Amino acid sequence: MKIALLGYGKMGKMIEQTAISRNHMIVARIDDEFSLEDIKGADAAIDFSVPSAAFKNITTCLENGIPVISGTTGWLDRYNEAVALCNQHKGGFIYASNFSLGVNIFFQLNEYLAKMMARLDEYKVSIEETHHTQKLDAPSGTAITLAEGIIKNSSKTGWQLDNAGENEVPVTAKRIENVPGTHSIRYSGKVDDIEITHTAHNREGFALGAVIAAEWIVGKTGVFNMKDVLNLS
Repeated sequence: MKIALLGYGKMGKMIEQTAISRNHMIVARIDDEFSLEDIKGADAAIDFSVPSAAFKNITTCLENGIPVISGTTGWLDRYNEAVALCNQHKGGFIYASNFSLGVNIFFQLNEYLAKMMARLDEYKVSIEETHHTQKLDAPSGTAITLAEGIIKNSSKTGWQLDNAGENEVPVTAKRIENVPGTHSIRYSGKVDDIEITHTAHNREGFALGAVIAAEWIVGKTGVFNMKDVLNLS
């Protein structure tokens, strides 16, 4: 498979290594503005750029028949536009706040736990995420996905960074040098706490998931997520 990399930072380079190890070819390494000519011939594009560039990257791919995988966070105010573009051009599009196979299993576990805890008012839920100091957005897209999973399966109506209201999920974001990503969900009660945690040891899991998603989407049309890729729905 021929892959165009949109964003060639640490994640882009890791994805390149993973793709090559799975016998794929990298046909473009883009770290700035680009044209169709730069990515022509790609079977799929993988976008790990920056929030300000993500939507334009996705648009260029969808308008030109190149399925695109996006792991960039911080641009989701335009997600519905991307979905509409994908449907309009009969393209293929996957966005995930986190492509790690383990994290996507963790998302499912989080929703299952939220359902069990929904009627237990004795427990107060909270989310804590820790990432490296180079991460641009806070909270992480993964933490937001976790919060949305809790909201969907409980009486909570929203989430808030730090100062959460009574009916919101409080999210704490920490930035520490050389931390790939740690996410914890805690239900705190007077007599005990229940906590689940996912700890990434490196970026390899994110890269592998993104490449697997790119392999999966080739030849498909529609808007998908990692539940579809991993058959977790």
